[in-house]
Amino acid sequence: MTKKSFNASVLPRMRAFASRLVGRGDSVLVGLSGGADSVCLLHFLRYLSSEHHFALAAAHINHGLRGKAAAADQRFCRELCKKLDVEFLTLKTDAKKTAARFGLSPEHGARKARYDAYLKLARQWGANKVALGHQLDDQAETFLLNLLRGTKAKGLAGIPVRRPLAAGVEIVRPLLCITRAQTEAYLKNNDLPHVTDQTNFDDAFTRNWVRGKLLPLLETKQPQIKQHLALIAADMEKLAAGN
Repeated sequence: MTKKSFNASVLPRMRAFASRLVGRGDSVLVGLSGGADSVCLLHFLRYLSSEHHFALAAAHINHGLRGKAAAADQRFCRELCKKLDVEFLTLKTDAKKTAARFGLSPEHGARKARYDAYLKLARQWGANKVALGHQLDDQAETFLLNLLRGTKAKGLAGIPVRRPLAAGVEIVRPLLCITRAQTEAYLKNNDLPHVTDQTNFDDAFTRNWVRGKLLPLLETKQPQIKQHLALIAADMEKLAAGN
């Protein structure tokens, strides 16, 4: 997709979707891992912030799991924020200790540690919103993951577009309207670098297996399966909310 075609077909959709989630007077903290989705989100919201007049900063969480690789990701995020003139906040957590303390899997332990850290940094900086870079592929993966694990209908609502994190702080996901391929196209069109977490390719994690094996297999039968699953998740979210 060329830059011209991307700007004509995808960017207006991103702008309209994000404008329902962040706006004038907000203080938005972007979760920045250094991966493609989070870099896309930070750059896009930086562009949108000047138009919609909201404050913006980035938060990078080091889970204490990947040693030198994690330190390199943190340096990358710090340098990116410097180039984009965005305030950079960071916090180191102990995901293993969190998992052990609450009896969680490594994945869920890292997730809890990360969200606890986001809340701490949001309080520290004064953010009323934490923006995360989940996109449409993540929504489809979560739908299938919950289905495989066994869930009630509410679990099929997938990733909410917005939800409370704590009193006065809301999580928003401005990229849920676009696919992973489109976030990567955004980076290419804007000459933006990103880092790759090699654990994303480890099939020992069920989500990675869904991403790398199951979804591609389903796409051979239905190329629009991700969009279809995301629409079902959106419908289930509305039903769960009583709409």
